[in-house]
Amino acid sequence: MSDFAERAEEYLRLRRALGHELADAVRLLPRFVAYLDETGASTVTTEVALSWVQRPDADPSSSVWFHRMTVVRGFARHMSGIDAATEIPPLGLVTFRRHWRPPFIYSSSDVEALMDAVPRVVPTPMRTATFQTMIGLLAATGLRIGEVIRLGRVDIDWSDGVLIVRASKFNKSREVPLDPTVVEALAGYAEIRDRRVHEPRSSTFFISAKGTSVIYTDFGNAFRRLVLSSRVGAGSSVSPRIHDLRHSFAVHTLVRWYRAGEDVGALLPRLSTYMGHFEPRYTYWYLSASPELLRLAADRLEGLGR
Repeated sequence: MSDFAERAEEYLRLRRALGHELADAVRLLPRFVAYLDETGASTVTTEVALSWVQRPDADPSSSVWFHRMTVVRGFARHMSGIDAATEIPPLGLVTFRRHWRPPFIYSSSDVEALMDAVPRVVPTPMRTATFQTMIGLLAATGLRIGEVIRLGRVDIDWSDGVLIVRASKFNKSREVPLDPTVVEALAGYAEIRDRRVHEPRSSTFFISAKGTSVIYTDFGNAFRRLVLSSRVGAGSSVSPRIHDLRHSFAVHTLVRWYRAGEDVGALLPRLSTYMGHFEPRYTYWYLSASPELLRLAADRLEGLGR
């Protein structure tokens, strides 16, 4: 193992200990380290960083260069405390302007249409049961797709109807209370799973027909086919995505509270905790996702001003 590789592992361990999310760093930093070793670099410099970041294997108009530079700058800051010759690439050297994409808000009939399409698109009985239940759980709880895929068999408290999300975003764990109908659906899936797969190779709750963990790309590809087959969002200006089920859960929850005359401001931290947001202000973002929600919020504000 090279010195750079050892320093990279040290850096990642430190970041994990501080509770940082490391998805990009874990994926990209080893590639940068391999480039440093390949080119014979003795230290991290702006020039070598830029030459790796702007490699022609990625579209310059995408966010890839920006994410690469973000990872390099973090590692360079760490290395600067070890090697005084280290150069930290300046901010703004590589930029990416993120364009906000409005989410597609699924209705309950949209979710039903997606689930009804599963047997047509995913004909294998085990995969059908897995994908139908996963879609239902995503819509009913607003969980992230990664949280659903990683869900373990021991992460459901059947007696209390609580699901445990372990070490998710920001390395936080949380408990998610479930509606009794959701608990019933999960129990039904578990019965099918255990009847069809006698010797699973994974301890995850959702598994493939071979008993292995569900692969994100497999589920993602199937989901896109389900959207096309069910014609969900056919007349929409935005294409429905998996993550939009999470947006939809938040919007529908807030709409229900507004309609019921609840104190949404007081309840918002509860929704924020339920969804695993770092701060309630991230949950407020969902207000902009639905015209109906904006109208209800405006009506509430107008009523308070009278």
